[in-house]
Amino acid sequence: MPAPDRFRGPARARRDRRSGAGGRRPAWWLVLALLVTPAWAVPVEVVPVPGRHGVVVAGHPEAAAAGAEILRAGGNAVDAAVAVSLALGVAEPYGSGLGGKLMLLYYEAASGRTYAVDAMDAAGSLDPAAYAARPAEERNSGYGSACVPGLPAGLWLAHQRWGRRDWAADVAPAIRLARRGAEVLPKTRDFFAEQEKKLRRGDPEIARLYLPGGRLPAVGSRLANPDLAGTLERYAQAGRDGFYRGPVAAALLAAARAGGGVLTAADLAGYEARVVAPIGIDFRGYRILASPPPTNGAPLFLTILKALEDEPLTAPLVAPDNLDLIGRVWREVYPQVQRGIADAPEAEFNFERMVAPDAIAEIRRRARLRPAAKAAWFDLSGVTESARAATTHFVVADAAGNLVCATQSLSLHFGAGVAVPGTGVVLNNSMSNFAYGGAEGINYVAPGKRPRSTIAPTLVFRDGRPVLAIGIPGSSRIPTALLQVLLERLALDRPLAEAIGETRTHFYRDWRKNDEETFEAEASLPAATVTALEALGWKVVLMEPAGTGRHFGGINALEADPAGGYVGYADPRRTNAVSTP
Repeated sequence: MPAPDRFRGPARARRDRRSGAGGRRPAWWLVLALLVTPAWAVPVEVVPVPGRHGVVVAGHPEAAAAGAEILRAGGNAVDAAVAVSLALGVAEPYGSGLGGKLMLLYYEAASGRTYAVDAMDAAGSLDPAAYAARPAEERNSGYGSACVPGLPAGLWLAHQRWGRRDWAADVAPAIRLARRGAEVLPKTRDFFAEQEKKLRRGDPEIARLYLPGGRLPAVGSRLANPDLAGTLERYAQAGRDGFYRGPVAAALLAAARAGGGVLTAADLAGYEARVVAPIGIDFRGYRILASPPPTNGAPLFLTILKALEDEPLTAPLVAPDNLDLIGRVWREVYPQVQRGIADAPEAEFNFERMVAPDAIAEIRRRARLRPAAKAAWFDLSGVTESARAATTHFVVADAAGNLVCATQSLSLHFGAGVAVPGTGVVLNNSMSNFAYGGAEGINYVAPGKRPRSTIAPTLVFRDGRPVLAIGIPGSSRIPTALLQVLLERLALDRPLAEAIGETRTHFYRDWRKNDEETFEAEASLPAATVTALEALGWKVVLMEPAGTGRHFGGINALEADPAGGYVGYADPRRTNAVSTP
């Protein structure tokens, strides 16, 4: 397990030396921290939960409990991840599931190695020009917007390589949950209500499953999906072939053909998840590893972190000068990521070039120009994820120190807005994440290509040992949130609970409104900060009360506990929960 002082930042290490602290700090430090930290310190209270023999943090209490059940039964982090992932597809059907994508980081304690499992969705057999000529609505919803789902192959691959228990036993908790029904929590119903029009707009199968009796599910009720339970049983019996071949695949293909889709039997049978290396940077004594292309969220926030590494940032991070500087760096980095990162052989080289010392120096130079020198942007239509994108993130640690940090998604809430008849599977609409503006673009649609996504599961190491696993749903706000929390934790040495609970902010530049540059924030951003940012030339929009979680996602994380084991952090902005074995 991590050394006792493994995650003390420089400032905290100095404080410990002055106070005589050192070696192993007592286990009661968590309780003491809660007692001495005033409730008003941050707008959203995040409660640390220690787990001596492991911890699971996930987007629904019953999904977290499924993972803890597997750990108690002797499973490792990958076994538990299978259970958590599939249970989330039952409990959060708007956010992820068998019909969507997965990016999973796995830290193997015995070898000290970290792997990335790329199970991102892939385009089917199509003619790029003909597909690009389709109306935008057909590329955004319905069967024509669905890619080959990657999640079933990714879980199977991870389990076959690193799992310890029987595959069917790991799938069993999700089957039981689908038959019994997951509890509809207040925020669960909020997401259903936001998408009520989508659920009613024409696909009878998704309406039958998720509008029981023709109405939104009631808070406290259980929403069963026996069709999905049957699909999970086939998946438990036959592994990946239980999804990509046989009755489930046949039903998917029949529905796709009838609905204008482009998927074929060969597309499904030929899909393969990939085990690849994560990308990473060094930052102030830490090593940060995150998901590689085709995800573009990690290349974005990692490059910005690198550009800010030598900046003398001072608390609070959400002070106007800090936010202005972060926004200026973001302005420089974002178009580079959009031009250079996607499912392409050169993408990783492009990232390494962006974080090279000379490139970072140029980013910093341009970011400090006044008046602002706006970077050369370009038409971003079709290449940025909607604010409505739905995702979920979970983390798992086992008693041996193995870690899983995974993000999975259907792209938009309820994906394509269709459920394959007889299977209970909601399909993704990931074709909407390709670019269609020009065939020369790195993210232009092509057969078998994987559209990029902002999802960004992340691991942080110090002296070769993992100290933090973190991720979040939230579309384009994923890299913003991770940047903010990592700066708070790693640069300013702020406790992780406070870093997660702080007022969330997001920067973007709206190419549809004359490149209007905007800071979005929770309404807890102080009025004086808003005024100062506006004086610096930013538009400021307060999107929602702090903690609401509809616009700003909820971070799930775990951190090395100085007393041994790990500490879980579930952001109450969503239906997140911590469970321990």
